[in-house]
Amino acid sequence: MARTSQSMFSVFRNRSFTLLWFGQLISSMGSALTTLAASILVYRVTGSALSVGLMLIATSAPTILIGLIAGVFVDRYDRKRIMLTADLLRAILIFIIPFLIPLNINWLYILVALTSAVTQFFDSAHASVLPEVADDEELSAANALMAISSVGSTTIGFAAAGLIASSLDIEWAFYLDALSFLVSGLLILYTRVPALPDVENTSIRAIGQNLQAGLNVVSTVPILRSLFIVGAPIFLIFGLQNTLILPFSMRELNATEFHFGLQQAAEAIGVAIGAVIMARLADRIREGQWLVISYLSMAVATLLYSFSNVISVAIFLMGLSGLLNAPSFIGRQLVIQRATPREMRGRVNSAFFVVRDVMFVAGMAIAGLADVINVRTLFIISSFALLLAGIVVLILPGLGQPAAEWKRTLSLLRGAEAAPRLGSGRTATRSEIDRFIGHMKEMTEMSPKERDQLASQTLVAEAPGGKIVVYRGEISDMAYFILKGSAAAGYIQDDDYIIASTMHEGDFFGEIAALTGATRTVNIITEEESEFLIIPAKVMRELAKKYDGLKRIFFATMAERLSRIELPHGTLLDQQMLRELRTNMPATQDKET
Repeated sequence: MARTSQSMFSVFRNRSFTLLWFGQLISSMGSALTTLAASILVYRVTGSALSVGLMLIATSAPTILIGLIAGVFVDRYDRKRIMLTADLLRAILIFIIPFLIPLNINWLYILVALTSAVTQFFDSAHASVLPEVADDEELSAANALMAISSVGSTTIGFAAAGLIASSLDIEWAFYLDALSFLVSGLLILYTRVPALPDVENTSIRAIGQNLQAGLNVVSTVPILRSLFIVGAPIFLIFGLQNTLILPFSMRELNATEFHFGLQQAAEAIGVAIGAVIMARLADRIREGQWLVISYLSMAVATLLYSFSNVISVAIFLMGLSGLLNAPSFIGRQLVIQRATPREMRGRVNSAFFVVRDVMFVAGMAIAGLADVINVRTLFIISSFALLLAGIVVLILPGLGQPAAEWKRTLSLLRGAEAAPRLGSGRTATRSEIDRFIGHMKEMTEMSPKERDQLASQTLVAEAPGGKIVVYRGEISDMAYFILKGSAAAGYIQDDDYIIASTMHEGDFFGEIAALTGATRTVNIITEEESEFLIIPAKVMRELAKKYDGLKRIFFATMAERLSRIELPHGTLLDQQMLRELRTNMPATQDKET
């Protein structure tokens, strides 16, 4: 997809994004102050490493307990108001810490846990709002700049906390953090955020239904499902390696605490540089391919780090690892933002936050094995595990594609102009409709009579490998569902084909042209003997109206694909269909019966 070349900083012309960016910069700096100050304070009072560990639990537990619930509320209420309320509550909670600690140190654990709980609502709302204040062409740069803001502010916050702890009363760290939340809230107040449709009722049953709907999106959209699956081992490895860096430095490199700090700084600088690079290059290839590149190259960098014996080399490799981490962070965010329907972003983001934080903490716990297993050995094992995870991403649906398959697909697409066309097909049979519904569990309630009617409205066509199904530039109101086999979609850029996607049994395509009236934007060719169910646009509309789960899948897929292509000039979108697809689930589902 060709895009207009522009500076990554041009997104700052967007007033709402600029306000969000500065808000995150200031509040993240303050949060880093509290994180380090709380740990220092606990250690001063108790002298116990276990007590410092309990502080980590106090920070992480709310993610496990209310992370998913927070996403439900973010999708039901005004996200701007949620962020404002969260900033105000966090400012109050942090401000009163110095006043309650003299009474009992346990107040620190309680207030930190409450602050973390409120943060679950803020983070989910913030992640959901970003793709609304930045358009798709700005989104890569917006995510890159947010990464720079987060890393930079956290680094400055940690440094400031250390300075305050050594030269001022530690209470000042909490006062400054409280002030940072107030400033963040003030900036958000002037940010323009599109409001969500009002909901009629928030009952326990409605919350449960909404939570299930969000998890269904993660499980039914292939690229989100793949990202969720690989997220567990990836963040387990990240948690393990982050915790091992300190003992590795001390035991294997004979480094000082100062050298450890230099490694952390090098990693932060590397992430910032990587984010700047990604702001320019993120849209050159698919997000999933960035994940593959990032994980595989990080595995090599951390493996080299695990064999290092010189501190200067270790510092360089840690910086390189940070640089290579940026594509995975930004690519992951882009996948979630582009593949998730607007009204589902809170729940989907929360689901990913929960698996991230839970597995990260689990990785930190596993790092305790360094007391019985050589730390260098553990680091080597974790690096190979990261390499394996990168290979898995390479073959997961929607994320990666094996090199041999890629070359074969590219060869087929290059011959697409001369390939034979798919036939018009024959009327579908009841058994073929049953196979279709077998892949679409949202339609399992369809009665036998309705299935027979659907069969009479649709066609089935069979084709060997190498046959054109959809031809770039044609106009058609037909969409296709793959009953058997696989097909590849591609378009021409710089005089050669770019592979947009490879689709398999259970996938569908052609819905954009069918529902918008646009000309086909890609060539789609069969990779092997395949069978397709051909569905007219009118029938798709009727199915989307009747089955909410199907509607969400249609919209999520369309939104993700529309973010990758440029519709021909003069195209008129079918606004009625898009409105229907964007509409929330019927209000009756939010009422108790």
